[in-house]
Amino acid sequence: MTASRAPRDNYNAVWIIFFILGLGTLLPWNFFMTATMYFTSRLNEKSSNSTANLTAEGGESHNVLQSKFNNVMTLCAMVPLLVFTCLNSFIHQRIPQKLRISGSLMVIFVVFLLTAVFVKVDIEPVPFFTLTMIKIVCINSFGAVLQGSLFGLAGILPASYTTPIMSGQGLAGIFAAFSMICALATGSELQDSAFGYFITACVVILLAIVSYLVLPRMEFFQVYMESNGSRRSVDDENKMMDLIKQESAAEKLPVVNLVDDEPSPGVSVFNIFKQIWVTALSVCFIFTVTIGIFPAVTVEVKSTVENKEWATACLLGFLCRYLFHPCGMFPPLQPDGLGRQESDGPLHVAWSKQQVASCSGVSEGGLHPSLHAV
Repeated sequence: MTASRAPRDNYNAVWIIFFILGLGTLLPWNFFMTATMYFTSRLNEKSSNSTANLTAEGGESHNVLQSKFNNVMTLCAMVPLLVFTCLNSFIHQRIPQKLRISGSLMVIFVVFLLTAVFVKVDIEPVPFFTLTMIKIVCINSFGAVLQGSLFGLAGILPASYTTPIMSGQGLAGIFAAFSMICALATGSELQDSAFGYFITACVVILLAIVSYLVLPRMEFFQVYMESNGSRRSVDDENKMMDLIKQESAAEKLPVVNLVDDEPSPGVSVFNIFKQIWVTALSVCFIFTVTIGIFPAVTVEVKSTVENKEWATACLLGFLCRYLFHPCGMFPPLQPDGLGRQESDGPLHVAWSKQQVASCSGVSEGGLHPSLHAV
C-alpha cells in the first residue's frame, strides 16, 4: 500500500489496542510468577502422613513440594511454550485467527478466574500442587498460540505496529514488580495480595478481549485487512493462471524430455539459515540465559541485610524484574532493547543487525548472572 493511499490511525487507537493486547499476553503470567510465595505457602500445610521429607535451606524448613515447586513450574511453563510455539506454525492454517486469539484469551481468563477462586478454598498440598501445574501448562500453551497469532496479525499492518505489542509485554513485568512492592508496603497478607494479582489479571484479560473485538471496527485496520485479502486473491489467481498455462502446454507437448528440463527454483530452509545464523544463535543464547534463570533462580534470591523482607522484595522487584523487562518499554535501557528497537525502524548506528544481535546476546549473558550473584 502506497503512502498516499495509507489511512490515518485516528487517535492512535489501533496502536493502543495492540499495546493492550501485548499487555494482556504477559501480565497474567507475570502476576502468576509474582505470587510464587503464595503458592509455596499453600504447600506448607502439614498433613498427617507428610511430617517427614523436610529439607533445610538457609535455616528454613521446606517440604518436598516446596523445594521442587520452582523447578517444576519452570518446566511446566517453558516446555508447552516451546511446543505450542512450533505447533502454531501449522495450526494457523487450520484454525481461524479470530478463534485462536479470542479463544486463547478466554481460556486464560477462565484459568485465572479459577485461580482466584482457589485462593479462598482450602485444598490439600498435593492436589493443590497438581492443579497449579496444570494451570501453568494451560496458561503457557494458549499464551504461545496467542503471542504467535498477535504478531501474525500485526504483520498485516506497518512494521511499527509490532512495537506496541512488545511495549505492552515490557510494561507487564514492570507493573507486576510494582504491584509486589505495593503489596509489601501495605502489609497485605500473601493470600490477599495473590487474590488481588489474579483479579487484576482477569480485568486486564477482559480489557484485551474487548479491545480485540473493537479492532475490526477500526477503519485503519479494515483497510489493511482488505488490502491483505485482495493481495491473497491476486496471488491465488496468478497461481491458477500458471497451472492453466502449464496444463495447456502439456497438452501441446505430450512428450517431455525429463533430462533437459531444469528444476524450478525453490526456497531452501538451509539457505535462509545461512543468512540469519548469527541472529538466530544470538536469540537462542539470550533465551537460554534468561529463561534458565527467570523465574526459577530469581525467586530464590535472598537479601543478607537486616530488614530482609523489604530488601528481598526490592531486590526481586527492582533488580530481577525492572532490569529484566524494561527493554520492552524503554529500549535504550538494556542491550537487548536494541533488538526490540529494531522492530520500530532502522537503528541510527553504523552496525549491522547481526552485530547488534551478537552484542545483545553477549551482554545479556554477562548481565544476568552477575546481577543474580548480588
